[in-house]
Amino acid sequence: MSKKRIAIIRGDGIGVEVIEEGLKVLCAVEDRARLGFEFTEFPWGSDYYLDHGAMMPTDALDTLAGFDAIYLGAVGHPEIHDHVTLNELLLPIRRRFDQYVCLRPNTLFPGMDSPLKNAAPWDIDITIVRENTEGEYADVGGIQFKNQPNEIGVQTGVFTRRGCERVIRYAFELARKRGSQKPVASITKSNAQGYGMVVWDCAFERVAADYPELPTMSLLVDAAAMEFVRRPEAFDLVVASNLFGDILSDMAAIITGSIGLAASGNINPDGEQPSMFEPVHGSAPDIAGKGVANPLAAILAAAMMLEHLGQAAEAEAIQKAVLLVIERREMLSSDMGGTATTQQVGDAVLSALGSV
Repeated sequence: MSKKRIAIIRGDGIGVEVIEEGLKVLCAVEDRARLGFEFTEFPWGSDYYLDHGAMMPTDALDTLAGFDAIYLGAVGHPEIHDHVTLNELLLPIRRRFDQYVCLRPNTLFPGMDSPLKNAAPWDIDITIVRENTEGEYADVGGIQFKNQPNEIGVQTGVFTRRGCERVIRYAFELARKRGSQKPVASITKSNAQGYGMVVWDCAFERVAADYPELPTMSLLVDAAAMEFVRRPEAFDLVVASNLFGDILSDMAAIITGSIGLAASGNINPDGEQPSMFEPVHGSAPDIAGKGVANPLAAILAAAMMLEHLGQAAEAEAIQKAVLLVIERREMLSSDMGGTATTQQVGDAVLSALGSV
């Protein structure tokens, strides 16, 4: 079996710590299943920016093109504006490798408490498919009269028929694979945004016609936010634009217990270019270096990466091990009501792997 080449970008803050635990779990899985991984680390991120004036070198994307997957920790630094860290590292990677799907699973696991009254384990199981390369985060716009009283900022959303249809089709294919009985939900704001969002709505109708066995529903984003709180059990597969998917997926993470469990895959579905996997929490500079960050999202992101690379059985084993750790509630970080360190939580997952 040829080795899978994985690029490691620990990034900033707690990203360094949580990726360490994810790598421990990946190495354990590699040994027990006799898989082959080749890890290559790149010291890119905010520290690199402070030293070199850029988040990564000019040839970074060409370098990453030779890998099978990218495993990312977090980016963000209190001395650097967020739009710099985002636009000089995350977004260029997503666009260059056409990672047009951001896959965000959110499940209320046994052992976790939802802030929503009467929510029971497994009641909430929402997978959000977010368009990841265009929409509201397209790099189109500009600033005029900068630093003057009449300063103007123009931010343009880009919605192409191709871009909308392909991510919507991915969502329908995933719903079919999951055997979903609940509607595939499309989220827009086409009553107020009457151009790009209308392109999205029409794309959803066209693609839905190819899946007559799957029920559908379309919601405005404000109504969807209310329904996520009022009856989250009504949702299974949600597909949304870049901005709305970003917001709703973080909301879904919180109603299932903790952002510390939220993993993400930036997917190139064709598999011709590398996909990127990451925990969705930020760099959390306030707790960086203290050894208290929750590594479970990073570990679950590693599981998503394994599944994408064709190692479904080992991905499932990691997921089951994480679930055991949560259910036992003996080694959890402070955000989940425990007192365990980052390393202790990672070691608990390693131990649980031996029993799944």
